[in-house]
Amino acid sequence: MIRIISNKISVNKNYNIERERLYLPEYGRHIHKMVENLMSIENRNERNQKAKIVIDVIGNLNPLLRDTPEFTHKLWDHLFIMSDFKLDVDSPYPKPSRSTLTPIPHNLSYPDHRIEMKHYGKYVRRIIRSLDGIKSSEEAKEVVNDVARYMRIKAYEFNQEHPDNEAIIRDIQRMSKNGVAVDENAIASLKNSYKTSVSEHQNRGSKQKKNDKNGRNNSQRRKNQH
Repeated sequence: MIRIISNKISVNKNYNIERERLYLPEYGRHIHKMVENLMSIENRNERNQKAKIVIDVIGNLNPLLRDTPEFTHKLWDHLFIMSDFKLDVDSPYPKPSRSTLTPIPHNLSYPDHRIEMKHYGKYVRRIIRSLDGIKSSEEAKEVVNDVARYMRIKAYEFNQEHPDNEAIIRDIQRMSKNGVAVDENAIASLKNSYKTSVSEHQNRGSKQKKNDKNGRNNSQRRKNQH
C-alpha cells in the first residue's frame, strides 16, 4: 500500500516472512484466505455450502483428477490441513486429525545381543546351531565342511595369517556347544581356497600393472621414433 503524506510517499512493505504461515504453499495464499474466511462464518449451513465451493475451486487446479473419489477425499483432507484442523464443517469423509495424517514413526528395534566371534558373522553360528535338526549324517557333514571352509576364509581375512584347522574345529564345537560331530580328517583335507582366491587376486593385480607399464613403454618408443 502506498500513501502520500505531505508530499512524501510512504510505502507499507508486506513481506512473506511477516505474513501468516501457509500450511500447503502449493495452493497459494488466496486459497488459504478463502479457508480463513470459512472459519469466520458463524452459520453452519452457510459454512458447509461455502466449503463445497472452496473444494470446487481447489479441484479446478487439477481438472483431470478432480472427479475421482480418491482425489476428492484428498481435497477435503487438504481443506482441513489449511485450516490447521480447526474448520468445523460436514465432510463426506472422516475428518482427519494431525496424528492420523502425520503419524509418529515407531522406533526400530536394534539387536542388543552380543555376537559371538564377530569375524565369522552371526549367520555362521545360526547355521551350526541348525544342524541339530538334520537327521542325515552325510548332509550334516557336507554343511560342516562348507561352513569350515567359509570360516577359514574369514579367519584369514581377519587375522592375515593362515588359520589352524584345530582352531576352526574348536570354534565349531564352541558355537555348537559340542552338539555337532566334526570330522577332523575331512576338515584337515579341505583345500586352502582362501589362499587360492587371494593369490589369484594378487596375480591379476600384478599382471594388470605389468600390462599398463608395457603399454606406457611402447607408446614412449613410438614417440621417440617419430
